[in-house]
Amino acid sequence: MSKNSWPSRRRHGRRLYQRNPWFRLRDSNERYDPGALQSTQDSGSGDDESPSTSSGVAGSSSVPDLPGYYFDPEKKRYFRLLPGHNNCNPLTNESIRQKEMEKKRLQLLEEEDKQKKKIARLGFNASSMLRKNQLGFLNVTSYCRLAHELRVSCMQRNKVQIHSSDPSALASDRFNLILADTNSDRLFTVNDVKVGGSKYGIINLRGLKTPSLRVHMHENLYFTNRKVNSVCWASLNHLDSHILLCLMGLAETPGCATLLPASLFVSSHPGVDRPGMLCSFRIPGAWSCAWSLNIQANNCFSTGLSRRVLLTNVVTGHRQSFVTSSDVLTQQFALLAPLLFNGCRSGEIFAIDLRCGNQGKGWKATRLFHDSAVTSVQILQEEECVMASDMAGKIKLWDLRAMKCIRQYEGHVNEYAYLPLHVHEEEGIVVAVGQDCYTRIWSFHDAQLLRTIPSPYPTSKADIPSVAFSSRLGGFRGAPGLLMAVQRDLYCFSYG
Repeated sequence: MSKNSWPSRRRHGRRLYQRNPWFRLRDSNERYDPGALQSTQDSGSGDDESPSTSSGVAGSSSVPDLPGYYFDPEKKRYFRLLPGHNNCNPLTNESIRQKEMEKKRLQLLEEEDKQKKKIARLGFNASSMLRKNQLGFLNVTSYCRLAHELRVSCMQRNKVQIHSSDPSALASDRFNLILADTNSDRLFTVNDVKVGGSKYGIINLRGLKTPSLRVHMHENLYFTNRKVNSVCWASLNHLDSHILLCLMGLAETPGCATLLPASLFVSSHPGVDRPGMLCSFRIPGAWSCAWSLNIQANNCFSTGLSRRVLLTNVVTGHRQSFVTSSDVLTQQFALLAPLLFNGCRSGEIFAIDLRCGNQGKGWKATRLFHDSAVTSVQILQEEECVMASDMAGKIKLWDLRAMKCIRQYEGHVNEYAYLPLHVHEEEGIVVAVGQDCYTRIWSFHDAQLLRTIPSPYPTSKADIPSVAFSSRLGGFRGAPGLLMAVQRDLYCFSYG
């Protein structure tokens, strides 16, 4: 190539640069008006092709999606996106996603406040269900179930007033988890202390009555600077007399399982509770725990460890160890059959036959499989089915007789978090809180999504709500409802 051709090539490149708006957009380094882009493209000649864009749209169907740029539909301008590690840049994919999620959450909260009468199923409101029942199109069972679903969809959010002997602690301590007892008249709480560590308490729910919604927090100066991995109520002296906690080890302090008497906080059985019975068992690395109400494993609890299940008798101290192939993240004892169900990180669900010893392989009674780590296993009342959720957001109902999945509940969001699952056969609902901080309620019978409740606070990995649902909040005379603990507040979604 001759040297005389270089000046003409440079002039041609300069003219192409001036005509093509994409190069000018790259040099602007901040923002661009799509109207100017459109006018430039319309006025330009058709000799050169327009800059490369994807087929998608950004903010509007008439606005092209430019690689590396974000279109703000409110300001009607393009903004340049920088890598997410640049903390000084407010426009990253993560920040845009958070902004969109927050906008959606605020819209749902506004709809929740405005729409007093909601419809769980299309075509089924109160008047239509009553009319169909009178005409004989609905039997009694279906009518009661649909009426209950309608009441669930119409639950209103109300803030609960918590009274405590230390009001300053309520203003600083954040809820980590809540767990209702069998009769739903007490709520065990784990709070993250501002200075570090955790604090435990029990909320008496007997004062949870509309319209006041006042409860009292009973606290005890029992602190731990170790992470609480799992919690369940334990029936040692009587029903729900203790709380079983699995604590992670820290530095030279090994992990342990602790039986904490509920009477250390508030005595619900005067003259029966023995406040001195605090037991601690050296069990390192426990992921999960479960208390047995089965007569064949009386006064026993189980802990799920790394590749091992440990069954401990509280009275005798006798232990049985079962070797597994994966970490055990969730456990539950069956009440009728002598079985202990376990959910593993590998996705396996298996049952241990408590009548067999830990020698050999005959103790594995049932084996089911998920595609991701199992975070919760719930045994149904007849013990013919189990429901499980995993870290892929799947919630499945398994038939133990046919050994297959018979129902799946869609919409749950989970990628890696340890999230519990709540099944209430009496009310016919399934409740789960997703990693996106939305509480979803499904119909147990046909997996219909009945309601999606947004969190009162912005979505955050550190502020995933903890919930408890009961048909008798506050005891046997209580009304059905949902309790939600998030940050420092407690909310009640009660039937109207």
